[in-house]
Amino acid sequence: MTDEGKIGVFDTLKSTPTAVRYLLGGVLINQLGAFVQTFLVLYLTHRHMSVQAAGLSLVAYSAGTILGTMLGSEITQRFGPRFTIVAAMAGSGPLVAVIPAFSRSGLLVPLLLVVGLAGLLGQAYRPAASVLLSDLLPERHQVMGFSMFRIALNTGAAVAPLIAAGLILLDWDALFWLDGATALAYAGLAFALLPRQAAPAAATEAADAGEEDADAPAPITGRAAYAAILRDRKYLLFLGSVMLGTLAYMQSVVALPLQIRADAYPTALYSVVLTVSSVVLITCELKVTTYILRIPTHTAVLVGHLVNALGFVGYALSAHSPVYLVAGAVLEVAGVMIAGPSMYAHPATFPAALKARYIGVMQAATGLAAALGPLITVYVWTRLDHGFWMLCALAAAVTGVLAMAGTNRDEERGRAAAHEETAEGKAEETVGGTA
Repeated sequence: MTDEGKIGVFDTLKSTPTAVRYLLGGVLINQLGAFVQTFLVLYLTHRHMSVQAAGLSLVAYSAGTILGTMLGSEITQRFGPRFTIVAAMAGSGPLVAVIPAFSRSGLLVPLLLVVGLAGLLGQAYRPAASVLLSDLLPERHQVMGFSMFRIALNTGAAVAPLIAAGLILLDWDALFWLDGATALAYAGLAFALLPRQAAPAAATEAADAGEEDADAPAPITGRAAYAAILRDRKYLLFLGSVMLGTLAYMQSVVALPLQIRADAYPTALYSVVLTVSSVVLITCELKVTTYILRIPTHTAVLVGHLVNALGFVGYALSAHSPVYLVAGAVLEVAGVMIAGPSMYAHPATFPAALKARYIGVMQAATGLAAALGPLITVYVWTRLDHGFWMLCALAAAVTGVLAMAGTNRDEERGRAAAHEETAEGKAEETVGGTA
């Protein structure tokens, strides 16, 4: 990055293609109505369904989101990102909107089916959006582009509860009607405004058809692509860091309000922590990313997770003063800003024939860890109390080490460059000897 000069926020914004702005705008619109995962349990219990039924519905939705990212990567690979986004959003909108019609005790099985399919289609667009973003942006702007992608997601996630609070006063069902409407709006915008990109599989086949070399490799199938991922030890380390880091993050989401209550602080303090974290993340991430781009990726992800670990240490000290709690929240979000964009952008650095599947596997790992996190939080926290946060700090530090090892491909690139130089040298010697 340093060879190409410093990359600033306004530099990136000016060079951002119009199609990327449409893509990010659609992500924001969709996220503004993303109420299902947050409010599904509250809604179903409000409709007098049992806690067990509500929990099963949330599990069905979470399972759908995990499968959806894998399905989305396959459809993207075969049919292209624009088609995937349009199809996923057009399918998820009606499914989400009809959830109220199935929210009765006698319709639990149909409800689980509808909610699961809504989760599957609702997340299938994510790999496609990541692929399209990486295809449309120059390499030097991709980390900044994924930072903007994260800001669109986080802005929507921060504003959506405020919209939901108003809708609940009018009609609980309106949560799901608006959620479905925003998904359909995103589908319409994607159909009308996003470019028709060739599917990676079709592009590979076209390139292979144009090769004169009879020994040219055949297009990479899905099975071969996933086999390549399993053989990629560095990427497996990266996936391990993604899962462990997400598990640690989910502990703060679930256990932090419990800790605030146990320390006899007012519930409003949790709102303050969430507000401070959201404001810092949304307003500062792009600027922080401009500095992160000046250091190697593997260094950025290590530093970010170590800062994240310091945030968990602040939570461990929260019994002494709420200042430690707020400071911990700021440090945690600072760590996310430092490591997050590079972590998100890393799967998009792989060749087009593999990229969609690498992205899909990473997002599926994130979804799996996010689903498992709450299942272990309360059990562990009730036994460790403030020591729980030191365990999270240790997990964050280990995550940083795994992420550093998984994203450090300088040695591989060096070997590849050396191989190319050797081959070129031999070719020159041959030409010289012939002459």
